[in-house]
Amino acid sequence: MSGARPVVARGVVGLVVAGRGPGGHGPSGSRSLAHTSDGHETGPGHPERPARVRAVLERLTERGLMDELARVDAPLASVDDLALVHPRAYVERVEATIRRGAAYVDSPDSAVSAGSFDAARAAAGGALFAADQVIAGAWSSAFCALRPPGHHAEESTAMGFCLFNNAAIVARHVQRRHGLARVAIVDWDVHHGNGTQHLFERDPSVFYASLHQYPHFPGTGAANERGLGAGEGTTLNLPQHAGSGNREWLRAFESVLLPAVEAFAPDFIVLSAGFDAHALDPLSGTELDGAAFAALTQSLVDVASRSARGRLVSLLEGGYSLAGLAESAEAHVAALLRPLSNTFEVDR
Repeated sequence: MSGARPVVARGVVGLVVAGRGPGGHGPSGSRSLAHTSDGHETGPGHPERPARVRAVLERLTERGLMDELARVDAPLASVDDLALVHPRAYVERVEATIRRGAAYVDSPDSAVSAGSFDAARAAAGGALFAADQVIAGAWSSAFCALRPPGHHAEESTAMGFCLFNNAAIVARHVQRRHGLARVAIVDWDVHHGNGTQHLFERDPSVFYASLHQYPHFPGTGAANERGLGAGEGTTLNLPQHAGSGNREWLRAFESVLLPAVEAFAPDFIVLSAGFDAHALDPLSGTELDGAAFAALTQSLVDVASRSARGRLVSLLEGGYSLAGLAESAEAHVAALLRPLSNTFEVDR
């Protein structure tokens, strides 16, 4: 985007995790009852594995960023929370499927174990807590390092490693419980967020904008998918071909996606932050690096500061190379903490 960067006030950035590890505290300051992300076991060889969150937290600790964050453990979302976007019958079916010891919900991609229901509740609950903190002004923004991810989850179907759609739940939460009228969901995962798009494609109060590789799993996200009925024009897909890299993604993001988000004038921005577009990712044909994710973050923080009173909550989606994920998450969090300081060189 052109022009001088606006002044972005540096505030407290929250980090929400699902665990009882050192330094983690519940929302009230006491230890929370949330189960660790490690409780969601997906089995040998599955790319969406507990080591993902550990890799992120270890990198943030190694780089000294953990000390700058307000770290809390995620509370568990209630059934009422999940029912903001998912029918209660679906929530109950997911729980019953897990409790009876099934290996997956709806498809083998969505593998589960005994701890998966509570891990999924923590992923949603942590995102809701982060939104509450940002709206209250306690945090300037937040990153939720939680799993399982959510943007493939449809209204009544688990899909693509996802059980509940965390970004969608947050969007409805801030609308119905905080009275915010307009929400933008920005999604920069290498895979299109089919579930999020479908949940809001008829709703003009939620703007969904996605930057992703196409054609690619799950097969949705063509440029001509722009919303339906009253929601036509509030879905924006910017598909990128395999082999694209920093230059192509940043050009699309800064020249097309962000101006559209700003024109929508959201009261709140939810980011589905997938880091599987990194060049090292085994599920990607895209060539991004940490510098790109820093630049994407800085540009989005700029727009949030102008159009959403700075209110931004980032939710971990994809990212399956541990090295690529760690590098990308470090760049993302560093940019949230210091939005005016670009320490990453990026070729535009």
